[in-house]
Amino acid sequence: MDPLERLYLDALLDEPAEPKLSLRPQLLAGARARRRPAAPTADWARPYAGRVAALDALLAAAVDDDWSRGIVEGWTLQELVAHLAAKDGLLAASVGAPVLGPELIATDSATRTADVQSYERARDPEQTRRDWRAQADALCRHLANLPASAPAALDGLNAPVMDHILARALETWIHTDDAARTARLRLPHPIPEHIHPTADMCARLLPWTMLLSGHDGSGRTLLLELTGPGGGEWHLALGVEDGPASGEPDARITADVVGFCFLLGGRGDPETFEAAVAGDLALARDVLTTAPALSGP
Repeated sequence: MDPLERLYLDALLDEPAEPKLSLRPQLLAGARARRRPAAPTADWARPYAGRVAALDALLAAAVDDDWSRGIVEGWTLQELVAHLAAKDGLLAASVGAPVLGPELIATDSATRTADVQSYERARDPEQTRRDWRAQADALCRHLANLPASAPAALDGLNAPVMDHILARALETWIHTDDAARTARLRLPHPIPEHIHPTADMCARLLPWTMLLSGHDGSGRTLLLELTGPGGGEWHLALGVEDGPASGEPDARITADVVGFCFLLGGRGDPETFEAAVAGDLALARDVLTTAPALSGP
């Protein structure tokens, strides 16, 4: 099967019992017939396209009660999908892709989210799903003609568009998990080829999450080993202006790759996060404690 078509639903075949309020019957019966593969895009944007296709498959069979159920941040499923559309639209505007939905007035995520949510509340949830998917697909198609290094900005953060789209992949993945947990579904993770670049982006953010939290890691280095499919090893300089890391690392952290990505995405408690640490334990703890600093709704 094409990796981009390996959607979450396929793993539900082996689920034993059907918990109360589970979407499993509708998902198995309806979503397979309605699922859409990810939009064509640049290779480096495929992790995002894959997460869009996976969430769309989850939404394909949602019924009225599912759309009105609270998921996260006090948002219903419909409002959560509108939030994703809002942030995707802001990135689209930054790189010259079409922006769908209400007129783009605000350029910060919080205000744009409120605008899109207000617009979508007056619409049928299935229209919200289609609006979000159309925005995501328009962004994917536009990225097919851009280099990974093209500049982009979102909420004042200037970075290569590849890093921004990997951040969008992570957020889409996390919110898909939020929705699935609320529906009492256990879903498999993305394929390793999509997890690894997302983890790489998260690892490269660590100097910035430390600095944003008031910890200057200049002159210190970290060896980060992320285990499991899609993991890897990173020798990182922890100062944002430091050169490449070299020599013996000051601290070592070993953790599960999915857990680490979710920690950076604001899902997980740094105090109880399962990780093996060595070397400068205080430095390792600072790295883990500050990891979620850039996460948002």
